[in-house]
Amino acid sequence: MQFPNQRLAHLFELLQNETLPQDELARRLSVSTRTVRTDIAALNALLQRHGAQFVLNRGAGYQLKVHDPSRYKALRESPQRQLRTPRTGPERVQYLLVRFLTSAFSLKLEDLAEEWFVSRATLQNDMAEVREWFNRYNLTIETRPRYGMKLFGNEMSIRASLTDLLWQIWLEESENPLLTEGVLGDGGPQQMAAIVHDCFSRYRIRMTDEGEQFICLYCAVAVRRIREGYPLSGFSADDVDDNVRDAARDIAHALQSLAGKPLSASEENWLRVHIAARQIQEVAPSAISADDDEALVNYILSYINTHFNYNLLADEQLHADLLTHIKTMITRVRYQINLPNPLLANIKQHYPLAWDMTLAAVSSWGKYTPYTISENEVGFLVLHIGVGLERHYNIGYRREPHVLLVCDTGNSTVRMIQAMLLRKYPQLEIMRIISLREYEQLEEVEEDFVISTARVSEKDKPVVVMSPFPTDYQLDQIGKLVLVDRTRPWMLEKYFDAGHFRIIDKPVTQQLLFNELCAQLQAEGYVDSDFLPSVVEREAIVSTMLGEGIALPHSLGLLAQRTVVYTVLAPQGIQWGDEVAYVIFLLAISKREYEEAMAIYDVFVTFLRERVMSRLRDSRDFAEFKAVAIESLSRF
Repeated sequence: MQFPNQRLAHLFELLQNETLPQDELARRLSVSTRTVRTDIAALNALLQRHGAQFVLNRGAGYQLKVHDPSRYKALRESPQRQLRTPRTGPERVQYLLVRFLTSAFSLKLEDLAEEWFVSRATLQNDMAEVREWFNRYNLTIETRPRYGMKLFGNEMSIRASLTDLLWQIWLEESENPLLTEGVLGDGGPQQMAAIVHDCFSRYRIRMTDEGEQFICLYCAVAVRRIREGYPLSGFSADDVDDNVRDAARDIAHALQSLAGKPLSASEENWLRVHIAARQIQEVAPSAISADDDEALVNYILSYINTHFNYNLLADEQLHADLLTHIKTMITRVRYQINLPNPLLANIKQHYPLAWDMTLAAVSSWGKYTPYTISENEVGFLVLHIGVGLERHYNIGYRREPHVLLVCDTGNSTVRMIQAMLLRKYPQLEIMRIISLREYEQLEEVEEDFVISTARVSEKDKPVVVMSPFPTDYQLDQIGKLVLVDRTRPWMLEKYFDAGHFRIIDKPVTQQLLFNELCAQLQAEGYVDSDFLPSVVEREAIVSTMLGEGIALPHSLGLLAQRTVVYTVLAPQGIQWGDEVAYVIFLLAISKREYEEAMAIYDVFVTFLRERVMSRLRDSRDFAEFKAVAIESLSRF
């Protein structure tokens, strides 16, 4: 069942589990009792074919009466489709644009005004912004007396306008009903995502995530327009690369299948233009002159974006800083002038992620140049990259406290408590709000702690009792739980497990260790076959020894399908370059968790600072290792 507006959907949910009088419903919905009666009548009209009605019991309120349980059960089990009513000016403009771009018939403002519960004058004011949007695409709205308004323009402009609008909406709110239930409610973008990604991978077309999403949105729009009988015609594209042509051909075949109609050559040509305009043109390392400082800066930043998912390409300050440094660095490298870096050891230990990114990028470029860039020079570059990362990304990833709020008071009181908590502790993440009865039925609490408006029993998690107007003491008690740093212990729980832990108490080579660990991770689906060669290549560039007998082998870039840390304890030690490793953490980090990657590195930096290597090495099993690790991480 599709509700015509959010208020009806809210009213329907309110009356599912309790009987409520008109006055209470009016208060909760912020409307008059007359509006409540009107909405109940509208709901009953919708529910008539689903075997249920809302009946008014004098003295009690509206109550749900089900006279056909099977039909009503089918309704409750079906996914709800709910197009919300636009409330703000920007929302109304978006909804008006979508209506004009997707309607085959003329529209009347008075009909839309009645549907959206606003005046015709309000929509008339919004139309100025609507016309301004359409003017950018050379689209016009014509008005005919008694028929209403209709959009006119060529098909290419209509598609461009609709795709740009949906792209803008997607950037603001990817779950917006206009996307999920309105224009593309048939799941077009989801269907196209796999097809487009497969084509781009097969034909080696590099594109940002945003660029790929735009292509998916355009394809979904194209499918809808073709189905409705609005094909493209009379468009031809200039020559493009063979891989772009091949990808456009395959995607066009998929569009034809989804649309159920043949596609014209113009459709495929327009796809070629979209793909060619958004693909990332790679600069081959071999094509970069060893003396071209500008190209080297661009290559380093592009490499970091491609292999580690951190996009620093638009940071003008970082670009300028790197350019200034590299100009003089090239002179030093060319004439083999060695500039000592007194902070090199500290840079490796305290900025391990930035170190790996920069080292991988410079090493990739170094294969194609006669010059050798020393670790000292790499260390200077790392400081610039590290500052850029801190400027743009939440590198110091912190897991904020998750809270379960137990409250049996009214909806307005719940919202007041919620607002008060978030005002006092904005880092709080309130995961669920449940009643006392629901809390008592829980077997365990997944959140970090519980805030309740009444006394409840503890379920292995701390409970703080808070009144609707809390005292300073209650807020202080909550604060003690909020301000605990749970990030590193949480990382340990999430990415370390007994299945990826082993103690090796016999001589073993580094290569044999890599072979065994990577083979297990590949068999379990954590990594692909390209992971092992990348780990070996990374180790050959510079040793991954962090210090104090702790080593962090990993791949060049974020190559894992899922993130996991494989822990190896070697009491006898394993030769690791010129040093000996006793505690080894093989890192497999995926691009999905790249924001948390720095926090994973922080776990190992903490082990180093706390000097717990010997205690970790002497652990007899995973439980003992975990206990030592948690003690160390909680103390830091």
